[in-house]
Amino acid sequence: MKILVPVKRVIDYNVKVRVKPDGSGVDLANLKMSMNPFDEIAVEEAIRLKEQGTASEVVVVSIGIKQAQETLRTALAMGADRAILVVATEDVQQDIEPLAVAKLLAKVIDSEQPGLVIAGKQAIDNDMNATGQMLSALLGWSQATFASSLAIDGDTARVTREVDGGLQTLDVQLPAIVTVDLRLNEPRFASLPNIMKAKRKPLDEKTAADFGVDVTPRLTVVKTEEPVGRQAGVKLDSVDELIDRLKNEAEVI
Repeated sequence: MKILVPVKRVIDYNVKVRVKPDGSGVDLANLKMSMNPFDEIAVEEAIRLKEQGTASEVVVVSIGIKQAQETLRTALAMGADRAILVVATEDVQQDIEPLAVAKLLAKVIDSEQPGLVIAGKQAIDNDMNATGQMLSALLGWSQATFASSLAIDGDTARVTREVDGGLQTLDVQLPAIVTVDLRLNEPRFASLPNIMKAKRKPLDEKTAADFGVDVTPRLTVVKTEEPVGRQAGVKLDSVDELIDRLKNEAEVI
């Protein structure tokens, strides 16, 4: 069985994000970029399934700008077999929207014919949490979201997912779309030999036009603002003063 894993290039989660002075978006100048953490977990799970003998090939796909090659090489260094880059824009500030991404992934899937798609539940830059669900609808495939456990048995995937009330276990028929949560696994670090090997692994490059998909944005960012900073704490002289503040100022008691 072939497994396909979409991966996205995002601002590294350790980087402090800065908003542009005009509020038009996030300043990406000279920022460290890396693979979306949820996608990294998806790549790790696909590789583990291959190591178990469940999967025969792991293909990673990225949709965006040319620089996403770096992200794909990271996935290849982790253990993926080959990569596909779909160049959908040359503007680093343009975020390809979930519907356009889902349409492009559907075209890639039509060509690759994987038995399973494992994706991160969302990207940490826009937090849309929509691409996996849209892809499932476009393909008419089964889907299971927020997976914290995944096991393959024949043509069935057993997925344990996190819901508001606790954990829910589903059996979905393959082919299927599974989006993963943070608790599924701990991604491995790419070793230096594997990083060198990744440079020789196949990486095919295509464009959105090759698939006939229009990636023109349908959404407009009206304004981007930084979160309000936390106010400094204060020291109080007595328990009575604390209770008075909680009752009359914070109004929590």
